[in-house]
Amino acid sequence: MQDILEAALRLKKAGEPFVLATVVRAEKPTSAKPGAKALIKADGEWIGWIGGSCSKPAVEVEARNVLASGQPKILKLTSTDTCASGGSLDIYLEPHLPKPHLVVVGHLPVAEALVALAGPLGFRVTVMSPEASKEQFASADEFLDRIDFHDLPRGERFVVVASHGNYDEDGIRAALEENDTDYVALVSSRKRAEAMLSGLGLPEDKRRRLKFPAGLDIGAVTAEEIALSILAEMVQMRRSRPRAAATPLPLAATARDPICGMTVDVATARHVLEKDGAKYYFCNASCKEKFAHAV
Repeated sequence: MQDILEAALRLKKAGEPFVLATVVRAEKPTSAKPGAKALIKADGEWIGWIGGSCSKPAVEVEARNVLASGQPKILKLTSTDTCASGGSLDIYLEPHLPKPHLVVVGHLPVAEALVALAGPLGFRVTVMSPEASKEQFASADEFLDRIDFHDLPRGERFVVVASHGNYDEDGIRAALEENDTDYVALVSSRKRAEAMLSGLGLPEDKRRRLKFPAGLDIGAVTAEEIALSILAEMVQMRRSRPRAAATPLPLAATARDPICGMTVDVATARHVLEKDGAKYYFCNASCKEKFAHAV
């Protein structure tokens, strides 16, 4: 249990998506017991154990689905799905997706207001500023005294450059180099932004990705109102498009056991029978033997 929880904490800190699978009901005979847990990572790697090889393919398929939807699910496996043991399992699949990531480049009042408001809205917040200190942004998840996007986790990312002319150019160049960033915006008047962009020499495709002025037009005046308009625009963007799902689990080639009907992972199948040029895959030796005697 401790290993599972430690692994979950590591993955959450790294911004990696995963599914936490917990056995909530087990009907004998089953090898898994209530409370057994496993993590299924986005690349298909398992940490922990919640049952034998018969149930694993079904769990992987549903883990892929809950990662895509972001919604938890109780997976019910009948005696057919756990054919080696003959019991049944209920497994709670809980998706853990990375928080949307807000990167604030700047240190002045709008940057401070963005950091204060973004956390309660569910954003992970990183501040980048060579002219501020970690203490100034104590509520941020991460503070960098430089503009550096190289080691940031993947996933939904929103960048707001709010340095008010101090290091706007450096922030914009660095943010636009990251092609998978969802939103790059500049806190500036349109006139000042266009004057600055004319001197940057950005390619047209990168220039089109920059939003300025940042935020929705709500008549904002104060730093807090400007920050609110920017966060509202980010929320609007997130909610008006299909979820940018975590990288799905790779689809595995599967086959159906001709005896019990169980789904079998072709790549890891231990019980295979070839007959008349066709391959048959089985979840256990008993099914393979029954099939061999029937044909």
